[in-house]
Amino acid sequence: MRILGIDPGYGIVGYGVVEYERGRFTPVKAGTIKTPSDMEFLKRLRVIYLDMQGLLEHYRPDEIAVEKLYFNTNTTTGIDVAQARGVTLLPAVMMNLPVYEYTPLQVKSSIVGYGYAEKRQVQEMVRSMLHLADIIKPDDAADAMAIAITHGLSVNTRKVLEKYNAAAK
Repeated sequence: MRILGIDPGYGIVGYGVVEYERGRFTPVKAGTIKTPSDMEFLKRLRVIYLDMQGLLEHYRPDEIAVEKLYFNTNTTTGIDVAQARGVTLLPAVMMNLPVYEYTPLQVKSSIVGYGYAEKRQVQEMVRSMLHLADIIKPDDAADAMAIAITHGLSVNTRKVLEKYNAAAK
């Protein structure tokens, strides 16, 4: 199964593509979609949409995993990120790809085993799980790869539960 993980934003959108087969992850590509801060916001959304559409067409993921948004105190920035997240996911929706959401707490718990792990701990575990020499850079791409891995691990759990539920019937 090919999974595309997405760390949404409007200045930088992180993405990570992994192959997940038989409990093993193989990295395919990690990177970012960047938009200049001096570009008009609606044009930034267009860039994100078109670039994501290109990524989906090129890498052909089976499923999409994205970080679920949460608002702290700056709702104005949150609204802009939410709009960017919408155009980031729209190409996947248009291609009828399944989209799954994970909170930062779920990602940290899945990768490190502790929901309040530090970013560096998550990055190091991603590096280890993918058998990479170095931590993925930039942080947005590393976060997206962690989201993709989290989804792969949850797929495994779902399959086990489906077998259990089928046997219980």
